Amino acid sequence: MTARIFLKLVAGVVGLLVVALLTADYFATKVVNDSYLQNLTGELANKCRMIALPALAPEQLDAAHARRIAEAAGGRLTVVRSDGKVLVDSEADAATMENHRLRPELIQAFQGRVGSAQRSSATTGEPFLYVAVPISGKAAAVRLAVPLSRIHQQVSQIRNRMMVSIALAFMPAILIALVLARYLSHRFGTLMAHAGELARGNFRSRVPVTGSSEFGELSRTLNDTAQNLQRTVSQLQREHSELEKLERIRKDFVINVSHELRTPLASIQGYTETLMDGALDDPDHNMRFLGIIRHNAERLARLTEDLLTLSRIEQKCQKFEFAHHRVNRMMEDAIQLVYPIAAKNNLALVEEPAPESATAWCDAEAVSQILSNLMENAVKYTPAGGRISVGARQLDGMIEIYVRDTGIGIPEEDLPRLFERFYRVDKARSRELGGTGLGLSIVKHLVAAHHGSTRVESRVNEGSTFYFTLPVDEASLGAEQLNPEFTAS
Repeated sequence: MTARIFLKLVAGVVGLLVVALLTADYFATKVVNDSYLQNLTGELANKCRMIALPALAPEQLDAAHARRIAEAAGGRLTVVRSDGKVLVDSEADAATMENHRLRPELIQAFQGRVGSAQRSSATTGEPFLYVAVPISGKAAAVRLAVPLSRIHQQVSQIRNRMMVSIALAFMPAILIALVLARYLSHRFGTLMAHAGELARGNFRSRVPVTGSSEFGELSRTLNDTAQNLQRTVSQLQREHSELEKLERIRKDFVINVSHELRTPLASIQGYTETLMDGALDDPDHNMRFLGIIRHNAERLARLTEDLLTLSRIEQKCQKFEFAHHRVNRMMEDAIQLVYPIAAKNNLALVEEPAPESATAWCDAEAVSQILSNLMENAVKYTPAGGRISVGARQLDGMIEIYVRDTGIGIPEEDLPRLFERFYRVDKARSRELGGTGLGLSIVKHLVAAHHGSTRVESRVNEGSTFYFTLPVDEASLGAEQLNPEFTAS
């Protein structure tokens, strides 16, 4: 690419130089020819004046004497009387020559001026430059003629010398043009290569920026363009990936919801039809069937409520009322809510309180739901005789609350996905215990609405500990969350 650009630039420069050389040749030849003719005309006129001295007697000048004078003068000598009769000629017999009265140069000479003309000789047929001057006191004129071929030869020699000089003068220009063409072709080649990279989608390509010339400005502009394109494409790729992710989540959500609804609905429908087919009058089974229907209806109600809660949070419709709340009080309230279930399952509930003055800037109802979900999970997966601890500790600008149990634990490979919607470690047991698979996902979203974080530590057969953080004051929240009507993202 660079070589082609270089050759085109060189060809263009050479073409311009050739045109300039031809133009210079044309005008120089014309100027030289005119100058030479003017100088030669003046020189011949001076020689004619020297020949036309007052002492010259034209009638006494013979042909031999005329030839010697003409040879010394470097031209053809002719003496003509005022009536046009040729008295003597250095190259022809004057007696046989025609009358010259109407020759332009002689007409001017007979008028007392220097006459000149260019034409072919009637005697020899060869083109000549004729110059004539009057002979003082004599009714005659002296004329010298020089062949134009000799003039053209002299002009050609001068022209050739001038053209050689001009060509030599062009050599530095040619060298400079070659260097400039090499420089320009390199820069153009670099810019074209960069443009090609951009056309192929390589927006990380950058062109070197050198100096503050137009090329430097163009390079900076192209680099800025590439950077903007790269930023735009990266943004579009991120948005595309996000849309694909959201689409996958939507499809998974629809599939999971459909699956979660299908089982209890099928159970309700089946036992209802059984009752309608006559089991309603069977005292040994009707109450059990009604209990199963009630259990699945409650499961549907919990699933629906969890879906609505999650939807409100994700759609920014969940309203929060932020205020300072004592951490220990919130933990005590949560323990009281699950105490009946824990006692029924023979589980010990232990509070590990934070400092009495510890407070959190939060929505008390949301924190209550977070603690309830975590503690209900702990109750479900902790065998009888186990222990569930709820505690808190103060961190830098945050309060970390935890729920620890001595339950069955969670395999390490399941920990990264534990807070996903509908994700269950043991699907069969989770459904058996009435779980919806949304509790931990709701916990994560509610904590995120408080600008907090969630994490879990667990070992199989040793138990699990769920942690979440809350801000201690308004400064730890974003400005948009200071509004009581804030809706979670």
